[in-house]
Amino acid sequence: MIRSLYSGATGMGAQQLSTDVVANNLANASTTGFKKSRASFEDLMYRTLLIAGQTTPGGGQVPTGIQIGMGVKPAGVKKVFTQGDYVQTGNQLDFAIQGQGFFRVVHGAEDMYTRAGDFTLDSDGFITTPGGDRLQPEVSVPIEATTITLQGDGTLTIFGDDEDIIATENLLVSTFVNSGGLFAVGQNLFRPTEGSGAAVEGTPGENGAGTTINNYLEMSNVSVVEEMVNMIVGQRAYEANSKSVQTADSMLSTANGLKR
Repeated sequence: MIRSLYSGATGMGAQQLSTDVVANNLANASTTGFKKSRASFEDLMYRTLLIAGQTTPGGGQVPTGIQIGMGVKPAGVKKVFTQGDYVQTGNQLDFAIQGQGFFRVVHGAEDMYTRAGDFTLDSDGFITTPGGDRLQPEVSVPIEATTITLQGDGTLTIFGDDEDIIATENLLVSTFVNSGGLFAVGQNLFRPTEGSGAAVEGTPGENGAGTTINNYLEMSNVSVVEEMVNMIVGQRAYEANSKSVQTADSMLSTANGLKR
């Protein structure tokens, strides 16, 4: 009886976590380059009262056994790196990656990675994120630049007056063996971990890396309808677990009242 109280409580905690994840996804439904998260769970250990296959006193064999579950626990919250929709902005410093990969930037003294390509220029003319992190390898745009183009292979060409080429740079794209293992630090940035593996930097369009394009932004991959459905499912599961706690409490109350 007491076990059902704790099992129901673990279920309520799990659904609370699931709702927290959904709420964060919905909050970032319009965040450039945002990747939604998905919570996963696993059952806890079991109390085994009878082992399947055990021989009975009569010489038979127990066909199924008896195991009582002890609830659920969170197994992880994973980032889902499916592509979001692409929106044409007309801004020459808006970059997007079509396929796998990340832009590398320097955050403080540390390399970070992002899918958000809403870049701008700092006071020195370098291409940076809205938070001031410079794109790597560094690209300096001369003050006399009039047009910037980015080809699929990462070739960034800067034109001046009369369409004269005044600078050319090669942007690189970084990929990971396990993107889901990246550590989200906020500001649309990710840090590599032991789980993600080291970054593999290469030319866009080669060795599985995506291609690049400018004048476009990749938006969030959050589906509002899907998240609303997940929220409803989580809410109903939370209510069902709370009912199991209430039922167990009612049964305990009845058992305690037998002495009257």
